[in-house]
Amino acid sequence: MRTNRVLTIGAAVVGAAMMFTGVAEAAKVKIRVQSVISTKADEVVMLNDFGATVNKLTNGEVEIEVLPAGAVVGQKEILDAVDKGLVEAGFAWTHYWSGKHPAAMLFGSPVAGAGVGIDNIAFVSWYMNGGGRELYNQLWDEMGVNVKGLMLQPVGPEALGWFKEPINSMEDFRKYRFRTPPGIPGQTYKDIGVASVAMGGGDILPALEKGTIDAAEWCCPKPDSVFGFQKVLKHYYLQGLHQVVVNADMYINGDVWNSLTPEQQYAMEVAADASLIRSMSYRIYENGKALKDLTENHGVILHDTPADYFPAYMNAANATLEKNSKENAFFAKVWQSQKDFAAIAVPFWAGAQTSNAQLGQAFAKSIKK
Repeated sequence: MRTNRVLTIGAAVVGAAMMFTGVAEAAKVKIRVQSVISTKADEVVMLNDFGATVNKLTNGEVEIEVLPAGAVVGQKEILDAVDKGLVEAGFAWTHYWSGKHPAAMLFGSPVAGAGVGIDNIAFVSWYMNGGGRELYNQLWDEMGVNVKGLMLQPVGPEALGWFKEPINSMEDFRKYRFRTPPGIPGQTYKDIGVASVAMGGGDILPALEKGTIDAAEWCCPKPDSVFGFQKVLKHYYLQGLHQVVVNADMYINGDVWNSLTPEQQYAMEVAADASLIRSMSYRIYENGKALKDLTENHGVILHDTPADYFPAYMNAANATLEKNSKENAFFAKVWQSQKDFAAIAVPFWAGAQTSNAQLGQAFAKSIKK
């Protein structure tokens, strides 16, 4: 009897294992992610790194396939396509959807560091420890879309941009037709008298070559050099306020997200948090190499941004933030959270960073040829 019972139990265990194996096989899922940019861009390099991490953490159950811009829908339609399930996921910058809700800017591109000095590292601290993640999850409901968001890539600060001649003051700056990001950062340039022209990334270089615009910003030395700005403009300014923080993220259709097992969801969330630091570390070195190449091999001249730019832009940015806060309750809630966080964190972080910035500047000057 005992032998028969052991055999019965053993058969049951084997059967259960076979059933479990079948379930594991059935749980495999491919998530297609349409990007707003070329699959050759650094952002997609980092997105693929995130996908590889997810695949490994889920033992191959979840595969992420990155589709190029325009593969399924146009750039501006990606979030709606994800919402409707036309594609499983999308990849862009959160502020691209400011037209759906102004608070998207506070997550994707909090203008002038949200007016309170939040840089990309401080932003991650707010997001992970200061209540930002909970508000970010609420954003999609505020927009009314069936989406789960994953914050992946905090970048910053972005360069002021590229000019055909040096600018020594805001008076010089205002002479140029200047490509800017869409939404509040670009509008703030208009508010200080700059002829701001919002356009997609793929249109910038042709517009410069045709003379439709005279100056432009995109991101940072590495992405800028990939775009080829150095072919048409030689004067480069690193310090800007319009996008001190820029965050790229991934949006997954809510039904697709809910179809994943809790373990798969957790693996994706862990991989997303890992991507925050992996992308920041990747950017620092890649941008350093690119800046060195631009100045040493392509005739690019690096300048300091005119001093009168900073108060002009900061004052206009604060006015815009105040305006949106009065007009939208959720915007006000998110911005208040950032201000509350900054009141505690920024005095420490800015003060501690000052010594490192001064040391770094001294070193940078010492190695100039």
